Amino acid sequence: MTNLLTFDVSVEAEHGAPAPERLIFGDPRFTTWNLEEAPGGIYAGIWQYTPGKWRVVYDEWEYFNILEGHSILTEDGGAPRHLKPGDRLVLQPGFTGTWEVVETTRKDYVIRL
Repeated sequence: MTNLLTFDVSVEAEHGAPAPERLIFGDPRFTTWNLEEAPGGIYAGIWQYTPGKWRVVYDEWEYFNILEGHSILTEDGGAPRHLKPGDRLVLQPGFTGTWEVVETTRKDYVIRL
């Protein structure tokens, strides 16, 4: 057994969409490859979304790195932030705003509940 985990998408993917009451426009669909679930509510994986816009509310802490695509993340009361490959952010619990996918976006993430 190894304690080294590689980020490949050979794990079974989860599919879904934003809750209808959060959808602003489009028909965004997501694919999530949850590659690790560690004790203490820690998750790591890869997330991909197709174009559209919806409201987001974060109850968890999340670090992510944009791998592909173009999205716009806007915190309520803040300026839009364009996210492109190489951009990295931490979202803290309590973040609210909108996520707009302009071009299908893929990111890797670590989430702590």
